[in-house]
Amino acid sequence: QVQLAESGGGLVQPGGSLQLSCAASGATLGGFHYAAAWFRQAPGKERERVACISAGDGRPFVADSVKGRFTISRDAAKNIIYLQMSDLQSDDTAVYYCAAERLALSCDLYRSHEYKNWGQGTQVTVSS
Repeated sequence: QVQLAESGGGLVQPGGSLQLSCAASGATLGGFHYAAAWFRQAPGKERERVACISAGDGRPFVADSVKGRFTISRDAAKNIIYLQMSDLQSDDTAVYYCAAERLALSCDLYRSHEYKNWGQGTQVTVSS
């Protein structure tokens, strides 16, 4: 029902910045029904939600591990969700995924298995 496509990943030096984009079609993210989230997964680690925007009110949440460095935002007109990342560190290296789901409550209450709609992922590598 909803299709997602991430872009913007790449190689960046420690302390650098990147902006990831998630373009959606078929539904409005952060609108009346669909929450949107950014997850990341590094080798040997569990998939981690780093940020999300709730359905309805569009309230943003950022995980403690990236708070102060990452910001999630929404362009409602273009139906794009952004993840602005700054002061990147080697531990931020991961595949970053965009996800969307019809969630009734605040998006910070849900884990990865609650989301059924996923993009293909985009690689972010932080290295000198």
